[in-house]
Formats: sequence, structure tokens, C-alpha cells
Amino acid sequence: MKDPIVLKGKFVDLRPLTVADAQMTFGWRQSDRARYLNRGADSLNAQKRWIETRPDADFHFIIELKSGKPVGMLSLIDVSTLHRRAEVAHFLIGEEDAVKGIPAAVEAMKLLYELAFDRLKLLRVYGTIASDNTAMFRWQVYMGMKEEGHLRRHYFIAGHFQDAICVGLLEEEYRRFTLPRMRTLVAVGELNKD
Repeated sequence: MKDPIVLKGKFVDLRPLTVADAQMTFGWRQSDRARYLNRGADSLNAQKRWIETRPDADFHFIIELKSGKPVGMLSLIDVSTLHRRAEVAHFLIGEEDAVKGIPAAVEAMKLLYELAFDRLKLLRVYGTIASDNTAMFRWQVYMGMKEEGHLRRHYFIAGHFQDAICVGLLEEEYRRFTLPRMRTLVAVGELNKD
């Protein structure tokens, strides 16, 4: 079992997901905010089992404000040191009102990318977004992800089949474009907090 990693930012920290988070994360996953995610566990006990059985190579985090208030979740899964890639997954701000005016989502993703590219020395991160989730797709493209293709009728979400839009970010794209943009957005958040 790997040692737990806590990633610290200016506005948020990422701490490891634990079984004690099952009720909270189960509630988030059942909320309307998660409508474009796979529903995941169908009961609190199933959510606990899911948390307990995560592979050691995966990184599952709770996004916490500096006050210690949990506001969301984010994961880096299917980490391959051979292929030097991993999937960004389970990204959800579950407490939207608590992060108003705070660049919590940007900084959480920045911390996860620092783990992927700086600590783990990965060359690529990738993910899929349900085709109806246009806001998330636009945000990910704005943050530097590139559209790489579609998996047709890949998800059954919200009562119908949807394509999965495949997105990816290479390490050099992260350094050249994404990281400077993230730093700017976090800096603007610092100016606004005064």
C-alpha cells in the first residue's frame, strides 16, 4: 500500500479519499450536479466497498477548502508508469455554493496535474466526457485538453445513450499552455479574496 499523499494549494488541498467519506461522496454522486457522471454505487454500502477496493496505483482525493470543508472529489486512475499516462476521473464539485468566488476547481486540477507531470513524471493525462456535458467539455478545452475522438453511444446517462468525448493533455502542452493559465486564474483568485 502506498503512503497517502496530501496535495496543498493556496485555496484548496487534496487529501486521500477514505471510507469515512462514503456518505458525503455518495450524496454528491446522487445529486443533479453529477448527472453526467456514471452513477457509480447504488447504495451507501456499495460506495464504502468501492472506496475500500480502489487499486493502490490510483489516487482518489477529496477537495477541501483551507478551512477543512470538503467541497468535491477528483481522481487520477489507471496510472501506468510503463506508458507514462493516467486518466483524470471522478471530477465533481459537490458543494457549489461553498466555492463561489474561489478558483477551487482550477486549483484542484492544477494540483492533480502537478502530481501527474512533476511527481509521477507522466507524459500524458486523458479522460472522457459525456457528450451532453458541454460545460465540462468547454472548460476542459479552455484548460488545455485536446479533443482526441469519440466513443459512440458509450454512456447511458439521463435516459439516453451519449457519446464519450475523448480528451487528452500532453506534458509539453501542460507546461506551455495549461500551467500558465492555471497560475493566472489562481492569482486572480488571490487578488479577489482581499
